[in-house]
Amino acid sequence: MAHIRPPKFVHVLYRTRRYEQMIEWYKIVFDATVLHQDPALAFLTYDDEHHRFAFANLDVLKPDDTETEKQGLVGVDHVAYTFSSLDDLLDNYTQLKEQGITPYWCVHHGITASMYYKDPDGNQMEFQVECFESTDEANDFMSSPAFASNPIGVEYDPEDLLAEKKSGVPLSQFLVRQEHEPISPIRGVLGG
Repeated sequence: MAHIRPPKFVHVLYRTRRYEQMIEWYKIVFDATVLHQDPALAFLTYDDEHHRFAFANLDVLKPDDTETEKQGLVGVDHVAYTFSSLDDLLDNYTQLKEQGITPYWCVHHGITASMYYKDPDGNQMEFQVECFESTDEANDFMSSPAFASNPIGVEYDPEDLLAEKKSGVPLSQFLVRQEHEPISPIRGVLGG
């Protein structure tokens, strides 16, 4: 099987203690629009992608942690790449697993179904597939009460998806996020 590559780079998530200033700077420099903002998280875009930048407010997520700057928590959290289909994302998962590389976290965000990996230096990347056919549908979801109440998403096991696929269940059913207990933004952004 040929190696599956993501055809598109999509976004960067930054951890910051200058939340409002970062949002304003990206709005000015990129003429970006805020699609969702709450005290902990913000998502901005400047083109047809549902978000190009995300910001995690460490003053809310880690308010009493004065060691974060020393530990490198301020800065890039992860970069994200989109695959063409859920089949491609799962094929990539299988190929990487055969090489001993597995995701540390799999989550259905609602706008994307994602697998997060760390390279040998600990740099994090998100491999994802879009859950909506159009940017307008994704933007509508990001403006919905369901997203506001759970902007991180629902965890999943890719092995369960592979078993469903093998048994003939259409993978398109998975692209609609099923609501469960919301994941804490701390778990989602800081991995704990």
